[in-house]
Amino acid sequence: MSEPLETRELTRIAVAALEDVKGKDITTLDVAHLSSLFETMVIASGDSNRQVRALADNVQKKLKEAGAEIIGIEGEQVGEWVLVDAGGLVVHVMHPAVRAHYNLEELWGAARKARQAA
Repeated sequence: MSEPLETRELTRIAVAALEDVKGKDITTLDVAHLSSLFETMVIASGDSNRQVRALADNVQKKLKEAGAEIIGIEGEQVGEWVLVDAGGLVVHVMHPAVRAHYNLEELWGAARKARQAA
């Protein structure tokens, strides 16, 4: 059995997967000091339900290809907000209006913007 991927590497893969499908306003937050549930949160926007689902699907696919375990996915049916849970990494893909309404960046205001792996 292979070693689990580090959250920093998972984050790099997830951000690249979002960029591949033209995700917008990609934000990475370090929340390890705020939550024991996960270390990093990535938030991105998509312009339509189809794009939101495609972004989340690509994240899930690329993480699995890298050997990551996907613990759960929520919101795929509707597509306005899809969450991909990869353990230490949680990815939120949302319509801009939904993102503005829930404003996760402010809700997790004490989080630090995470530095991307080089």
